[in-house]
Amino acid sequence: MEHMKFETPDMVSENIDKIAALFPTAITEMRGEDGEIKRGVNFEVLKQILSRDVVDGDECYEFTWVGKKAAMAEASRPITKTLRPVKEDSRNWDTTENLYIEGDNLEVLKILQESYLGKVKMIYIDPPYNTGNDFIYADDFMRTQEEENEQMGMYDEDENRLFKNADTRGRFHSDWCSMIYSRLMLARNLLTEDGVVFISIDDNEEFNLKEICDEVFGGGNFVAQLAVQLNPRGRNLDRYIAKTHESVLVYVSDYLNTASILGIEKEGKMVDEYNKSDVRGAYRLIGLRNRNQAFNPITRPNLYYPLYVDPNTKMVSTVKTDTFTDEVFPDTPDGIKTCWTWMKKKVDSENHLITAERTGNEWRIFRKDYLVAEDGSTATTLVKSLWTENTINNDYGKKAIKELFGSNVMSFPKPPELIKRMAAIGSGQDSIILDFFSGSATTAHAVMQLNAEDGGHRKFIMVQLPEKCDESSEAYKAGYKNICEIGKERIRRAGDKIKSEHPDAKLDTGFRVFRVDESNMEDIYYHPEELIQTMLGGMVSNIKPDRTDLDLLYACLLDWGVEISLSHTQAVIDGCTVHNVDNGALCACFDERVPLSVIDYMAKQQPLRAVFRDSSFAADDSKINVTEIFKNLSPDTKVKVI
Repeated sequence: MEHMKFETPDMVSENIDKIAALFPTAITEMRGEDGEIKRGVNFEVLKQILSRDVVDGDECYEFTWVGKKAAMAEASRPITKTLRPVKEDSRNWDTTENLYIEGDNLEVLKILQESYLGKVKMIYIDPPYNTGNDFIYADDFMRTQEEENEQMGMYDEDENRLFKNADTRGRFHSDWCSMIYSRLMLARNLLTEDGVVFISIDDNEEFNLKEICDEVFGGGNFVAQLAVQLNPRGRNLDRYIAKTHESVLVYVSDYLNTASILGIEKEGKMVDEYNKSDVRGAYRLIGLRNRNQAFNPITRPNLYYPLYVDPNTKMVSTVKTDTFTDEVFPDTPDGIKTCWTWMKKKVDSENHLITAERTGNEWRIFRKDYLVAEDGSTATTLVKSLWTENTINNDYGKKAIKELFGSNVMSFPKPPELIKRMAAIGSGQDSIILDFFSGSATTAHAVMQLNAEDGGHRKFIMVQLPEKCDESSEAYKAGYKNICEIGKERIRRAGDKIKSEHPDAKLDTGFRVFRVDESNMEDIYYHPEELIQTMLGGMVSNIKPDRTDLDLLYACLLDWGVEISLSHTQAVIDGCTVHNVDNGALCACFDERVPLSVIDYMAKQQPLRAVFRDSSFAADDSKINVTEIFKNLSPDTKVKVI
């Protein structure tokens, strides 16, 4: 019976498998750091396979810094840490699909790799800007042991390290680049095929972040650099120019996927353009001729053809008849040949939208563009790159916090309207939205607000390191020891406020809290490949005594790649607790000496997966019985033990 591995994916091994499938000649054997012979990639061979020319030399275009290779390696390095449920801090545990995770986001992103691979529609982050005064994550791979010993830093309650990255440090930019690079590499894996990333940043690291994102997400997937006016008055501490805006970099998984970013509803003068109406409603006329002269009979021959107008009804046809008599080509008034924007087939299939109007002695062909589509949706337009609305400036971020807490318990919080606007164009109504620098949980606030306004069911995942609050801060004086306490309380208060403002809305304002912790397994735990027969007799239980059924259950979900936001029920069968996740996605029983009646009950549920403690069975013949019961009653179930 197979054991659970309780280790995040080994992405190096997985990538080697992919390279081996494409270029087997580039795979070789080499001696690893532990002295063992293992499979690896001969990069010299791979480079030659992928190039018509020799790419070695002193001159090549690249963006690098001290520690980049270590940051890349760290992103791929597996860990054995897990997420432990914290029900007492959660709200509506049994029904919510939202998550709040406390811990180092590098570790969290690794832990989520399998369960949320390709499932996150939108990511928004507001990382440290590296101003010389803020704290950043002190990853081990960023520093030498000497630097580790000398570093004047700070620790949170769980010994997660932060350090003040002063601009006098020799590796000021390098440390920041390493910190963000490894996290973005992991975050990219979680995006859906139509996923989008929004990253707030200021001038300090804007250039470096753009270079890193071009490399991680692909330069061809860059969409825009939004200019967001957060301080209309300008910062009075600036020299020479008072800065009024910050940037938001926007990248997508696939630039050609038109579902990546949605338009926004038209309003104001754009709505006034719809100045005509018929039985279907208000519409405007858009010329069918393409005004771009680069599109012409030579470059687009399929779009150059005659249309025929009935002068009595102003209807249009692609075929000349006794009624459709007046021929019209897509030519300019001075005779330059251009083309239509629609092909013949589309003109025929949507002919009810085509009409003609006479201008002097000539006919002009138009298509009707309705303000409200047949499905009830309002016409949209592309969002602009300059955002200057009052509701997205810093004053509204502070106002939102003060309305909820009565004081400014968080410095420089982003305004909910800013992130709500991103979510409106970057997510669908059932999307998962991730923020792994969640701070005061503004993103969660914005997601709940948007759901209340448009009836959506978006889910949020907030990740935040429990950084200690300064003892002189408003937050500490108000009783909050760390930022996570502020974030969780904000979600509770914002959820209550939004529900009171939208009493008829079906809202999920709950959240499940998880906390990063060491593995559930004792140090005596060995990977299956490390076990030898002589060791088995001394192994009684490899699970730490303070771990509960819920600890084990959610570790199994993560290990098996199942979402930890799914519904969970439990039943007591013959004195044993049986857990059922999402009506059969996974069934588990972690009791000792599980009777066959319980095994039989679980098998009859025909779950996709089933898991037990290794110590649940007194002897090997009991394991054989389990295997046979599932083989007979639910042959497709995958059974594992921990």
